[in-house]
Amino acid sequence: MRHDALIVGGSFAGLSAAMQLARARRKVCVVDTGAPRNRFAAASHGFFGQDGVPPLKMIGDAREKLLAYPTVEFVEAAVVDAGADEAGGFTVSLSSGDRRSADRLLLSHGVQDGLPEIPGLGERWGASVLHCPYCHGYEFGGRRLGVLYHHGVQPQDHALLIAEWGPTTLFLNGGEGPDAEARARLQARGVVIEPGRVAGLEGDAADLAGVRIDDGRLVPVEALYVTPRTRPASPLAERLGCAFDDGPLGKVLRVDAMKMTTVPGVYGAGDLAMMFSNATLASADGLMAGVSMHRSMVFDA
Repeated sequence: MRHDALIVGGSFAGLSAAMQLARARRKVCVVDTGAPRNRFAAASHGFFGQDGVPPLKMIGDAREKLLAYPTVEFVEAAVVDAGADEAGGFTVSLSSGDRRSADRLLLSHGVQDGLPEIPGLGERWGASVLHCPYCHGYEFGGRRLGVLYHHGVQPQDHALLIAEWGPTTLFLNGGEGPDAEARARLQARGVVIEPGRVAGLEGDAADLAGVRIDDGRLVPVEALYVTPRTRPASPLAERLGCAFDDGPLGKVLRVDAMKMTTVPGVYGAGDLAMMFSNATLASADGLMAGVSMHRSMVFDA
């Protein structure tokens, strides 16, 4: 079965791209595993007109609207391989055993977050262990907050930002502390620096009551901000020969102003292809990719 465009990843970027192509009456296939990056969050905040709506509901509503277009097809599967085909497009192999082909390919499968291996952290991810204050900071405003240093990510700027929402402790987790200048800025903002190694997080269910230090102390904290390292959620881009750039948190798929990768006909959008990301940015990125893909079908045919 051949499509005009095949989209790998049906979250905010992929669905936004699919909408543009569907409205151009192009045949679109969206392949998705049903595991978006923000599935751990109970609500998405800051998204235009959708503040407080669960991410999975937003995605479900978008899919329903897309299915009103007769040229759109959804396939629940993983794309396990992809390559150029003899027709000048691309053929992908699915985890179901099926194969699909298309003239254009969009990689919008996103990234995976590499969280620190600290007891009690993973099960609170998206609830009381957070990454973005603009997404979740308001709900914890004025409460005791923490910022965790890990994986070599410099924490001082993050701690200075988080302090805008409430009294903040910077947990160095046994890592190298900030220099004298940075320490002075943190102290001027009232940020407390805790140098000890973190032994675990404690609290009822997904709630956070405090951070346990390896010397036995429990530092009261109700939300802990973590900046995870990221990695592509699929190896497809590398298999296709697409180039990456080094970003502040991990590899970023290289795309041009029209969202095309270094491989002609392969486009990238969303968290995979952005240095900094959230749902709003991913959606806008996908819109641009969808329009660019359609224009290439018209002008490059």
